[in-house]
Amino acid sequence: MVKDFDLKKKELVEKLGVHLEEVDHFAPLAARIVAFIILNGRKGATFEQLVTNLCASKSTISTHLTHLQSLKKLSYFTKTGDRKKYFVVNKDRIVQNIDDMIDTWNSQKLLHEEIKEFKHSFNQLETTKKESKFDLEFHTDYITFLNEATASISILRKKLIEKHII
Repeated sequence: MVKDFDLKKKELVEKLGVHLEEVDHFAPLAARIVAFIILNGRKGATFEQLVTNLCASKSTISTHLTHLQSLKKLSYFTKTGDRKKYFVVNKDRIVQNIDDMIDTWNSQKLLHEEIKEFKHSFNQLETTKKESKFDLEFHTDYITFLNEATASISILRKKLIEKHII
């Protein structure tokens, strides 16, 4: 049972690592470090665990840990009487990602509103022939989607902050 769990964890580290490479533009090993730490949860992951489980050299792990900490993606804690550092994902990371999504969606919404207004004005011109008029339905639907998505993710953000999960 434990072997199956360890195998599943390794597979998930790889899958999540690939995702983080694409989304956060991390180097492959940095992405695996973050993935491993995420899957270790609040107990954190030690330097030694990272070296052993990710099959990388100490210097390479150290370099990536330093870089990830400078980006504020990771932090660490220590335990009384224990000289080890336990690395965890920065608690603010989720909120940072949500804020970035909201900013992107708001920018897209403003752009689509401006495009929609331009097309609407064009459609109102007396010289615009019926077959040349723009269909505004896509912009209307997309703006509605962005509003709903922003409202939904804002609720999640508020819950995370209220529950002190982050």
